[in-house]
Amino acid sequence: MSIPAFTPPILMLDLAAQHAPLRAELDAALRQCLDESAFIQGPAVAEFVQELSQYLGGPHVVPCANGTDALQLALMSLRLPQGSEVLVPAFTYVATLEAAALLGLVPVPVDVLPTTFGLDPHAVEAAITPRTGAIVAVHLFGQCADLESLRRLADHHNLALIEDNAQSLGATFTTSTGETWAAGTVGEVGTTSFFPSKNLGAMGDGGALFTHDSSRAELLRQLANHGQTRKYHHEHIGLNSRLDTLQAALLRVKLRHLEQWTAARQHIAARYDAAFAGIAGLLVPARDPRSTHVFHQYTVQLTDPTRRDVLQKHLAALGVPSVVYYPLPVHRQPAYHYLGYQAGQFPVAERLCQKVLSVPIHPTLAPEQVAFIGEAVRSFF
Repeated sequence: MSIPAFTPPILMLDLAAQHAPLRAELDAALRQCLDESAFIQGPAVAEFVQELSQYLGGPHVVPCANGTDALQLALMSLRLPQGSEVLVPAFTYVATLEAAALLGLVPVPVDVLPTTFGLDPHAVEAAITPRTGAIVAVHLFGQCADLESLRRLADHHNLALIEDNAQSLGATFTTSTGETWAAGTVGEVGTTSFFPSKNLGAMGDGGALFTHDSSRAELLRQLANHGQTRKYHHEHIGLNSRLDTLQAALLRVKLRHLEQWTAARQHIAARYDAAFAGIAGLLVPARDPRSTHVFHQYTVQLTDPTRRDVLQKHLAALGVPSVVYYPLPVHRQPAYHYLGYQAGQFPVAERLCQKVLSVPIHPTLAPEQVAFIGEAVRSFF
């Protein structure tokens, strides 16, 4: 079956449409920044920090320049010896490893769960050695990794737990005892990114760290500001990593709409689930019943990996964009060949790189666009 291409074009992410209803609020925030002219550490930064902390249930929030800096600052705050091992998912964006490698730490890839893509706790436990200093859990595509198991492992082995929460801000995890944890607030440090494509995205770069430890929060603030304890007094080697006042002002506006956007993403995901139900050879995103899912991405899997690229071309011909997150597992990236891993060592991650495909999911997708994307996928099978 063939279907005509959809017009107007469907976008993987439509920031112009997302921003249009907020134009008056965004313009007012911009004008206030211009009037105050406090472009570095202006009032909007402290206000955004307070509001984001409240949204997450009260952790200390330390803003910084981007999500990669946030990961690096989180690891810097642990004061691990050079050469310490940091366990990371084999299926993730490369920044998770990059932050460790830049600090002279050793990123150690660990395989992931084939359904929810988070770290496999059994594989994590098997990878722990006397040199291990930290576990970095990545909450991929919008839902939490197995936070309860990973927190338990970290505590049992006296390791730090870092949460890379760049893709799952607003997700929660319910423990076996009924506690509800906000993603990014369970580890010694959580990190996030405000890259424009994120669920809460700036109009440029931005990031933040979360911790319940007031002493660590103060250290993170110092590390993000050249290691200063007070102006011109530098007790640590730090970074120049600040969230621009302008970005904080815009993020304050967008934070007020985040719950509404999350609900829209979840509604679209449910419609995709229904559209793709019963398609042999296609797996819809698995949900961990303990975690909510904020659907930064809607990522399907093809059981026959040889058909993934053909499906992508089929969709493109109909005007439906799609993206492979991620085409290479981290241990196969040329920059990390020095770690010495070989093809086949992380089979789940390697298979996922061949099988996954993400289709558009953003709050401004119109119902008829969602229906068209569903039919475009079904027509392939």
